[in-house]
Amino acid sequence: MTLNLLSQSKRFKTAPLPFVGQKRQFIGRFEKLLLNNIPNDGEGWTVIDVFGGSGLLAHNAKRLLPKTTVIYNDFDDYTNRLKHIPTTNALRQALSDILKHEPRSLKLSSTVKQQVLDIVKDFQSQGKFIDVQTIAGWLLFSGRQVADLDEFMAESTLYNRITKTDYELADGYLDGLVITCESFEQLLTKHQATPNCLLLLDPPYVCTTQSAYNLHERGGYFGMTKFLTLMHYVKPPYIFFSSTRSELLDYMSYVEQYEPHTWERIGGFERIVVKVTVNKGLGYEDNILAKF
Repeated sequence: MTLNLLSQSKRFKTAPLPFVGQKRQFIGRFEKLLLNNIPNDGEGWTVIDVFGGSGLLAHNAKRLLPKTTVIYNDFDDYTNRLKHIPTTNALRQALSDILKHEPRSLKLSSTVKQQVLDIVKDFQSQGKFIDVQTIAGWLLFSGRQVADLDEFMAESTLYNRITKTDYELADGYLDGLVITCESFEQLLTKHQATPNCLLLLDPPYVCTTQSAYNLHERGGYFGMTKFLTLMHYVKPPYIFFSSTRSELLDYMSYVEQYEPHTWERIGGFERIVVKVTVNKGLGYEDNILAKF
């Protein structure tokens, strides 16, 4: 796609399909960081979305800086989910017919649950794509994730949380991106010497639940060893997404005190705090650490 057509295509402020941990609440601040620090529409720059996720950051980086080379590391096979949105919508419609008279967010009766599972099995028997992450959001308790369809089918309790409308087709969402799928070590090793290379870093939080990262066959638990390996590769410019639920800020404080050489490389960042509300009386802080 030419730069002119790219600039005219739709810019998404939220991911086309559900994705746990997508950075939609950060997009405004992310935009300011890019536009304030990277000139000339990004000409001569490379942006690497290292842990890719829904591709929302990569998508917005390419729309904001159309001359930039943006690499989207699709570690979670999100591009495949996007290709099958029409099939996902067809499944949603079939399930909605069953659930239209069921109370919202409440447990399904055993009869209705079996009807739901029969529809899913029918789609599976026809060889149709089933977006397990999306149907988990429709039918499992809020925030519950499963690794595969077998785990979903074995769930003892289902709920009616299905969306009321179809998903928009993601036309143009991935346009202009360089799409890859590899470990962060492989990806960052390739680009250690790439000039003007901005790293977008949104790794799993150390010492927290990491079910999404574990879903991928190349994933596994993102523990302290993987985190330290990642930090070995990190150098400015970078934008690091974190949370008070992670230990990144504690790590940075430790490095500042005990590892001056490492601090010289990664320290001196700008910290932007975003307060996230889960529900009334419950929330937490998310953070952006940026160094250009």
